[in-house]
Amino acid sequence: MAALDALTRVTIVIPALDEARNLARLLPDLRARWPDAEVVVADGGSADDTAALAARHGGVRCVAAPRGRARQMNAGARAGGGDALLFLHADTVLPDGALRAIAGALADPGVVGGRFDVRFDSPRVVMALVAAGMNRRSRVTGIATGDQAIFVRRRVFEAMGGFPDIPLMEDVEFTKRLKRQGRLAPLRLAVTTSARRWEREGAARTILLMWTLRLLYLCGVAPARLHRWYYGRDPAA
Repeated sequence: MAALDALTRVTIVIPALDEARNLARLLPDLRARWPDAEVVVADGGSADDTAALAARHGGVRCVAAPRGRARQMNAGARAGGGDALLFLHADTVLPDGALRAIAGALADPGVVGGRFDVRFDSPRVVMALVAAGMNRRSRVTGIATGDQAIFVRRRVFEAMGGFPDIPLMEDVEFTKRLKRQGRLAPLRLAVTTSARRWEREGAARTILLMWTLRLLYLCGVAPARLHRWYYGRDPAA
């Protein structure tokens, strides 16, 4: 138990934009399994019931934030008071023991943050293979994506200035910078995330797109330009 006492509180930050349907499933689950955890929904100006739904759940705080995942996560982090920050997508579910695993990892003073393995909410073999590839790549490179539920010590997060204010690849850039601060813990516990995008677009096409975006980013293409290509609109739209 001594190792787990190294952290007194975890703030779970959920960036949201028109995520009422997913939050209706996620928030009751979080409150039931981790009633002592602080939960902050950072709403980027939703047109649906995201803010109202968050407000109806006791122990959940909803803050308005400028639109953009990086800006929303930074705003949510500022609103919370936990010693550790866990950034969770609205369509991603934590495994049993998740917060205990974070506390155990951060009990090592050399560990500054980490991420979970990922699996998809799909029985298709191809999706299991995609998840295995993502987890292996992340373990080898030390780079994580938002789907893997990144966590970090608050003091390290603040010293880094939070997520970089870019409209795409903020998770990749953040973990690349985080590696310079200390060791990252690649937890083998798996979060379960939605396969909707992969199944809609096709696994092979989505993998090709993701690797292309990452390669272009590494080659210096501006994140705003990549955002326009990926979403078909300007980041501010």
